[in-house]
Amino acid sequence: MSVPLFNLSPNLKVSRLCLGTMTFGEQNSLPQSFRLLDQAFDAGINFFDSAEMYPVPQRAETQGKSEEYVGQWVRKRKISRDLVVIATKVSGPSGQMSWIRDGPKCLDAKNITEAVDNSLKRLQMDYIDLYQIHWPDRYVPMFGETEYDPVRQFSSVPIEEQLDALGRAVDAGKIRYIGLSNETPYGVMKFLHFAERNACCPKIVCVQNSYSLLCRTFDSGMAECCHHERINFLGYSPLAMGILSGKYFAADGGPPDARLNLFRGRYLEGESRYNLTRNMLKAATMEYLGIAKKYGLHPISLAIAFVLSHPLVASAVFGVTKPLQLQEVISACNVELTSDIIADINRVHAKFPNPCP
Repeated sequence: MSVPLFNLSPNLKVSRLCLGTMTFGEQNSLPQSFRLLDQAFDAGINFFDSAEMYPVPQRAETQGKSEEYVGQWVRKRKISRDLVVIATKVSGPSGQMSWIRDGPKCLDAKNITEAVDNSLKRLQMDYIDLYQIHWPDRYVPMFGETEYDPVRQFSSVPIEEQLDALGRAVDAGKIRYIGLSNETPYGVMKFLHFAERNACCPKIVCVQNSYSLLCRTFDSGMAECCHHERINFLGYSPLAMGILSGKYFAADGGPPDARLNLFRGRYLEGESRYNLTRNMLKAATMEYLGIAKKYGLHPISLAIAFVLSHPLVASAVFGVTKPLQLQEVISACNVELTSDIIADINRVHAKFPNPCP
């Protein structure tokens, strides 16, 4: 079975499954990463997503390994560059990763230019197909937060400066297309507004935000924005950090090497968003597992097929650490959800809306 393709732009076809690489260099060694990349590519996946801060949990000793592994794989396997779509991201302001441009402090032109050049060096490539701002250079509620607090706003780099820096990288041939991640409808419209006012600025082609059975916040505002502005949607974490496989609610609490077990206490962003002790999270997950059982589906097939069934989803960005997990995700491309299954899903969502925002 070959994973189908989607036209992200007239000159950019991506597979409807995108292999995220944020485990490469931490949970996955170089040989293990190569095996996953080989398996994915052989199945028709041509779309690979990384970030300058990966792998996670982030630390100075491993930062950039994910990009390095992807680049080494392309070279050592002698894969023609035009057969793969490589996406990566520049980190927004954090202050928690002093090894990346002192924080990073901001997304001004200097930081963006430096980040692009460093990613190209790690990838050992001449260009990046899709370059994304990992999170905004302004305060927004994200990674589990849901309510906007105007008091928390901080001085941020103007969007015009960010777009100008990205545009210069496009003009230089360093990147082909640009996208946003963990954005809001306000942010997307601002980027589009400034791009329309300045013909030299590139237009955003996609937004990569979380989307799963446990997180459907995209449908509240952002979906309308993407639909009318023809912005493609990349849904990341379709398995909600593996929770929708059901493994964490097994009698043994799941494998010790599962991410939320292995990194307990070290991966605060993930643990706050995917809090396994939250009653609503467990209740919703158990009901979705029940739906999968009712219709004879693997839980992973239900979760992935749900994301791919969304009319605005171009590709589902997922992560795995083992070949069997990857095969289960690939198999989900064959699954079509009936109206009865969707109705059951929507009933659970109405009872337990977005326990992992």
